[in-house]
Amino acid sequence: MNNKHNESDDLMAIIEDDSRSSVTALPCHNWRILVVDDDAEVHHATQLALKNLIIEDRPLELIHAYSAAQAEQLLQSEKDIGVVLLDVVMETDRAGLDLVEAIRERLDMHAIRIILRTGQPGYAPEMETIQRYDINDYRTKPELTRIRLFTILTSAIRAYKQIRSQQIMRQGLEKVVKASTELANLHGMRMFAEGAVKQISAIIQIEPDGLICAQENLDSDESFLSPQIIAASGRYSRFVHTPLESIDSEMIRHSIQRCLEQKTSLLESGLTLYFSTEQGRGIAAYVDINRPLESIDRHLLEVFCANLSVGFDNVILYNRLEEKAFHDPLLNIPNLNCLRNFQYTPKYDKDCGRLALIDIDDFSAFNDSFGHATGDGLLSCVAARLQHYFPSCFLARVGSDVFAMVGSAKEVISEQILSLFEQSLLVDDQPFKITVSIGLVDLSCQDFNSTARYKDAQVALKQAKLHHRGSTVCFSAGMGQDARDRMQLLTELKQALNDHALFMMYQPKYKLSTLELTGVEALLRWRNKDGQLIPPDQFIPLAEQSGLMVSIGAFVIERTCQEFKQLQQAGYCELTMAINVSPAQLEESNFVPLLQSAFQRHQINPHCIELEITETMAAKNLSEICQVLDQVRQLGCKIAIDDFGTGFSSLSMLHTLPATRLKIDRTFVESIGQDDSIAKMIVNLGQTLGMEITAEGIENQAQLEQLKAFQCEEGQGWLFARAMVMEQLIRFASTPLDID
Repeated sequence: MNNKHNESDDLMAIIEDDSRSSVTALPCHNWRILVVDDDAEVHHATQLALKNLIIEDRPLELIHAYSAAQAEQLLQSEKDIGVVLLDVVMETDRAGLDLVEAIRERLDMHAIRIILRTGQPGYAPEMETIQRYDINDYRTKPELTRIRLFTILTSAIRAYKQIRSQQIMRQGLEKVVKASTELANLHGMRMFAEGAVKQISAIIQIEPDGLICAQENLDSDESFLSPQIIAASGRYSRFVHTPLESIDSEMIRHSIQRCLEQKTSLLESGLTLYFSTEQGRGIAAYVDINRPLESIDRHLLEVFCANLSVGFDNVILYNRLEEKAFHDPLLNIPNLNCLRNFQYTPKYDKDCGRLALIDIDDFSAFNDSFGHATGDGLLSCVAARLQHYFPSCFLARVGSDVFAMVGSAKEVISEQILSLFEQSLLVDDQPFKITVSIGLVDLSCQDFNSTARYKDAQVALKQAKLHHRGSTVCFSAGMGQDARDRMQLLTELKQALNDHALFMMYQPKYKLSTLELTGVEALLRWRNKDGQLIPPDQFIPLAEQSGLMVSIGAFVIERTCQEFKQLQQAGYCELTMAINVSPAQLEESNFVPLLQSAFQRHQINPHCIELEITETMAAKNLSEICQVLDQVRQLGCKIAIDDFGTGFSSLSMLHTLPATRLKIDRTFVESIGQDDSIAKMIVNLGQTLGMEITAEGIENQAQLEQLKAFQCEEGQGWLFARAMVMEQLIRFASTPLDID
């Protein structure tokens, strides 16, 4: 399938944690990529595109599946698959999406990264798909060039690597915890230390009155800082989080200080135990004891102290792992996992919060131009500026160049965020001017769900990146509904294409000087299952944006040629047929062969066919469009520029395009009675360039006479006839034209 999507913007993945999954070590040699597609050529093309690529210092190993069922079996048997390149439409229209659900839910695999590829993205709209499923990216197959595929795979593998590393570290720690005593289940340092005091007291059967001090790290002069009390119980509870000097007993202070300095336990006049840690931090526990220690007490304490040293190491390690799991190491701020666990607490009654996703525009291009070191520096500057101007807000980095900020609605104001970037950022003393796009969502005070609201903010950010780059879009319930309506309309449109509910109508065109019928323009129409005509301005843009327009365009060419042959067989061999084509069709490598094949199949003379393109379409990709249109002209077809005058192309474009006709847009014809200057200018311009002129939307005699006075050759509109199906057209063409 060769459909191509026009929208290509990166949207971040939503990383799902799952502690239930079985975790093995990261692969040692290759990154294993599962390619799932029912087209053998796609597998071959993917293999060629990824040949000899090295990502994160490892080569790639491709595993191939030709159906969703085969892929699911492979995922159960093959180990260490990091990324799935998945076709959406295979044995069924939902085969790819069903496999996504199977991977996440039935196979319980949440580390593996999924990249959707499709030739028909209209069957699963990008925004809706990314919002619903945990996938890394959604791309059309023609988009995935070697460079683009390398970029997307690099991002996915890095995410997979990070998630797997976190899972491995976390699960390894859980095994240690489960194998330890009940005390080892207390991961917080304070809770662990308090439990240690109580366990020590229980072992020697005394009241749990005691405290634990932790020696601080060395200062810049390599001398130990004052010990801090990190836990206490009984009559010492009030000294928690205070320095050792706050204890009013000189004997206790002296005993703990000696214990830390000598790195040994002291068993006389009170019980002071020493615990060493691999991190070099000395820890001392003091408990009151009013009796001599028995030999069995000493032995039990020695064994327990050895276990506690390991326990303290585990707690420190767990805290560090937790910090890695919930903090961004580059910027030293919370990350996406931390945002997921964040609970917004209003500062005042009825003070609802707000979540802002802040995306740096064109950050990938910045990295490519100035290098990743400068890119990291830019991220640090952005984070620092946000922290400085929004000190009371929660700030997290949730994507490579995306920040999340949570605060009250009075604090998180888009205008203030945007204003921060009016001034350049200094990275290594070099100024850089950037813009950001923002997605905003208001948070309910009563029912705050960070994951759900994050997805809503992503939807808003996606709209901002697509349509309002450099500004803000606020999420509304209608956005979600619009996405669902869009998906429903696309589903119905696809079904309409399969069920032949799309059909062609034809509007006659006339030579204005003689009112002689010269040709017709083919117009696509859709009648839904309820019998209602869906306006073209609703479904045509949707089809173009989703990539479905290539299939629809192929249908239009085939059906138009088929019905044009009927018109010729009825005796109208001198008429021309105008067919509208979309940018997606011209970008397809097989467009010209497809056109030529349709002509041959229906025995159509290419000289009778005129392809219509819009002025805006031609201006966007002029050189590539010209190459295709030159091939079309070589077939013998004519080229018309539709809606001329409504775009913003330069006049020099007309010299470059192999066009033979200009069509005056109906808006200029409608206003010809008040201002005829534009219509007259287009006619003069076309005639100067040796092109024919057609006026659209002629609705009254006055417009006709004015255009004839300009020597406009051809026209169409309701004054002559409305669009009609081919059977009606054949009957209509046989009757004299009456416009009185």
